[in-house]
Amino acid sequence: MAGEAYVLILYYSRTGATAKMAAELARGVESSGLAARLRTVPTVSPDTDASLPPVPSEGAPYCTGDDLRHCAGLLLGSPTRFGNMAAPLRHFLDQTSDIWLEGSLSGKPAAVFTATGSLHGGQESTLLSMMLPLLHHGMVISGIPYSEAALTHTRSGGTPYGASHWSGGSDSGELSEDETALCRALGARIGHLARSLAGNPEETA
Repeated sequence: MAGEAYVLILYYSRTGATAKMAAELARGVESSGLAARLRTVPTVSPDTDASLPPVPSEGAPYCTGDDLRHCAGLLLGSPTRFGNMAAPLRHFLDQTSDIWLEGSLSGKPAAVFTATGSLHGGQESTLLSMMLPLLHHGMVISGIPYSEAALTHTRSGGTPYGASHWSGGSDSGELSEDETALCRALGARIGHLARSLAGNPEETA
């Protein structure tokens, strides 16, 4: 598919924190010289088709198969749900077997991000759970290296497995300075990797 190369930032957000992370990741992607495409997924319920409009009333549009199929790289985000990704995101991924059969994502870079209300609420296991389907798609998984200073001194979110946010019991969804820095660094990293793996190694992470 011809057109501008982009990194897809695909996420589900219930209270807004994951969406705020996605916006910071987008800024990081765009600093690498690639476009960022923000997409979300609808809530899962027995009457989803009947009760939800085809276009959300606010925020990012719903992701299509072609949004995923034609991306140069992927950032996948979800709040934690008992140490796992949220059902709406998993539901979307469960329907990507056609993309898997095509091998459309094979060799493309990917990373993951999450938000949680509890410090020990399963951030890292949630990040790992999101990596599993991406490995089956043949994607090249990247984390955050400790050369990013914020990863060493953060007192809130941030892991080598991917970006994270800890609300600390607050519903504001505001990211700390370190969380913001790590989101932007991860976005830039995937952007640089996408350029490099596509044969445009002008800059690498």
